[in-house]
Amino acid sequence: MTPVRILLADDHALVRAGIRSLLEGFEGVAIVGEAHDGREAVALARAMSPNIVLMDISMRELNGIDAAAQIRAEVPQARIVMLSMHATEDFVIRALRAGASGYLVKDSAPLELRMAIDAVMRGEKYISSRVSGALVAGVVEGRPSGAATLDVLTPRQREILQLVAEGKGTKEIAFTLELSVKTVETHRAALMERLAIRDVAGLVVFAIRTGLIDIGRPEAAS
Repeated sequence: MTPVRILLADDHALVRAGIRSLLEGFEGVAIVGEAHDGREAVALARAMSPNIVLMDISMRELNGIDAAAQIRAEVPQARIVMLSMHATEDFVIRALRAGASGYLVKDSAPLELRMAIDAVMRGEKYISSRVSGALVAGVVEGRPSGAATLDVLTPRQREILQLVAEGKGTKEIAFTLELSVKTVETHRAALMERLAIRDVAGLVVFAIRTGLIDIGRPEAAS
């Protein structure tokens, strides 16, 4: 039987090692690559065409949710399973909207990871039991999702917002995204207007509040 080809993306080397060790114990699974941030995950997915991408949400340079959207656009046959510390419905909804097929919290039992892999390979969705109850309750009760706030921005604006909030300058952002400085300035002005935020400090606060960046996560070694 042809093994399920899996790309693993997480910005913590020890976490990647732990998940890789777990996956190596699963029958019919092959790890084809590892990425330490969302931008590398997109590049590796494009080069390797994995069946599944197991991806963290809170990564530097490009978060897992926006990386998932790019991978789904460029490698539509790849299924995305998010692995996250976040167990709130906002993150689940954002991940599903980006095209994820599965969502697991990182303290899930190993059996759930196996079940998620099998489910998405059958073309099904798999949501961790820890978050599925809250998600259903939110839909039934009609609670508005905080994800709508980030949804007012385009994917490119979210990319630039994350990089600005991480302390990158305009020229560095332009180089990273292969854009002109003028284009970056235009996007930044547009997102600030759309969010009604007038300074970089406000953008940083907004990015933290919406979970786009996590100040509690030190930059991880690759």
